[in-house]
Amino acid sequence: MPLRAFTALLVLLAALALPAVADAKGKASVAGLQVSLRARGLYGGTIDGVKGPWTTAAVRRFQRRAGLRVDGIAGPRTRAALGRFARRKLGKRPLRRGRVGADVAALQFKLAWRGFPSGPIDGWFGARTDSALRRYQRWRGLFPDGVAGPITLGALRARLPRSPVSFFYPIRAPITDRFGPRGNTFHTGVDFPARFGARVSAARSGRVRGAGWNPGGYGYLVVLQHRRGTQSYYAHLSRVLVRIGARVRTGQRIGRVGSTGNATGPHLHFEVRRRGAAVNPLPAFR
Repeated sequence: MPLRAFTALLVLLAALALPAVADAKGKASVAGLQVSLRARGLYGGTIDGVKGPWTTAAVRRFQRRAGLRVDGIAGPRTRAALGRFARRKLGKRPLRRGRVGADVAALQFKLAWRGFPSGPIDGWFGARTDSALRRYQRWRGLFPDGVAGPITLGALRARLPRSPVSFFYPIRAPITDRFGPRGNTFHTGVDFPARFGARVSAARSGRVRGAGWNPGGYGYLVVLQHRRGTQSYYAHLSRVLVRIGARVRTGQRIGRVGSTGNATGPHLHFEVRRRGAAVNPLPAFR
C-alpha cells in the first residue's frame, strides 16, 4: 500500500474511533438547516449551528407557510418541504466543486471551525470552498483532491485544533468579537477595541515573519513565528514598529492600534495559527 494511502487510512480509523465532536457550541447539521432557511428569507441570524429561539422561530414560520404542523422541529416532513437543498445530509455523497446543498454548508461550517474558513457559509461549493478544503487536506496529511469523501469527513470528526503554546494578552483592552461564527461568515481571531495609537505588544517571544501592509484585509500586519509551528497575527495596525527577521521578546512593543484594512473602527485583531490553521486564541491566554 502506498505511504500516502496508508497514512490516510490511519487518519480515518483514528477519527472514526472518536465520538462525533460538536463544533464548539454548534452542530454542522443545524448550520445547514440555518442556511436552508436563510436562502428562503426566513432566518437572519448567525450561522452558528445552535438550535436556539431564532432557528426555532424560523422553522415555525416555514411550517406555517407550508401548511405543516407548527412545532418548530425540522423533522423529515419539514425538510422535505424545504426542498432538495435542505434534504442533503453531510456524508451521503462525495462533495466537490459545483455541489449545492445543506451538506455543503455543513462542510463549510466544519472547515471554518478547524481553521480553514471559505468565506460565506452558503451551501455553494465554489472556488473558495475548494481552496479551503484542499488546504485542510494538506494540513491533515491527506491527498488534496478537493473532494470531501469518507476519509476527509472522517478526519473532520477529530477534535478542534488548539495552540500548543500559551500567550500573554497583547494589549490592555477588553475582548469583543471572539473566535467563531459571525453573521454567515467566520471570525478567525479575537478583537480588542482600543484607542487609536494604543501600544500593541508581542504576546510571546518569537521572530518577525511578516511586517507591513497585507492586501487580504488585515491592513498593516505583524506576524510572529513561535515554536511548535505556531504563529501570532496582529492586524489593522496604524504603525508597524518591527522589521522582518528581528527577534522580539514577550511584551515588546511591535505596533500601534489602528483601523487599516477591513476595519470599521480602531481595534486590534489578534489571531493564532497552528501550521497555518486558525485556532481559538482564548484557551491559550494566561
